[in-house]
Amino acid sequence: MSASLDRRVAIVTGAAGGIGAAVVRALEERGAAVAAVDRRAPDATSPYVTDVRDTRAVDDLVAAVERELGPVAVLVNVAGVMRAGPVVSLTDDDWATVVDVNATGVFRMCRAVAPGMVARRRGCIVTVSSNAAVVARAHLAAYAAAKAAASHFTRCLGLELAAHGVRCNVVSPGSTDTAMLRAAYGLDGVDTVIGGSLPLYRNPIPLRRVAQPEDIAAAVAFLACDDARHITMQDLVVDGGAALGA
Repeated sequence: MSASLDRRVAIVTGAAGGIGAAVVRALEERGAAVAAVDRRAPDATSPYVTDVRDTRAVDDLVAAVERELGPVAVLVNVAGVMRAGPVVSLTDDDWATVVDVNATGVFRMCRAVAPGMVARRRGCIVTVSSNAAVVARAHLAAYAAAKAAASHFTRCLGLELAAHGVRCNVVSPGSTDTAMLRAAYGLDGVDTVIGGSLPLYRNPIPLRRVAQPEDIAAAVAFLACDDARHITMQDLVVDGGAALGA
């Protein structure tokens, strides 16, 4: 087996920065032809501007990628948004936006690529979720709920598609040094999350570091390659031990 993706076509959503951009680089380093997708044009070899909240745009995206780059062999769902705050302070728009991007966006992308993968009897889908999907987080209820939905949807899809040779897995990061984390916790966000927060019932990180986007991208790339050919419906948690193995 080999870690090479030998010119397989991959779609990565949320590719304009952070984890998504790191995933694009990791897949390209392994030989994939990557369609980098975001609401704003990613800085990538093959950028595509698409909003995963728009069903028609998603369907048009997949058709364009298959026409311009070739059959889609890998889909990585990274696109995500966070609206933090106590539940009683969340608006309907906060909830709807977080669910639409983090969960329904995953559904739309998977629904669009799955028929082609099934017809070719080959494919790999990886959804980047969060350890918040399995550990309760104060002030992150909408985000955690949406990520839990995306994770379980991906596993259910994996069950449906397994007989067709299509693998579906989840990568669940913990705190990762991205613009989203720094926006949520301020300039000292890295130190804050390493030490945990007793008032928010948040564990410290046993490895005493936050992840870099490349740490998450390496896990995604492993699952996308043939080295993981017998792995499906799994959730690989990359959080430095923060969820204590939950």
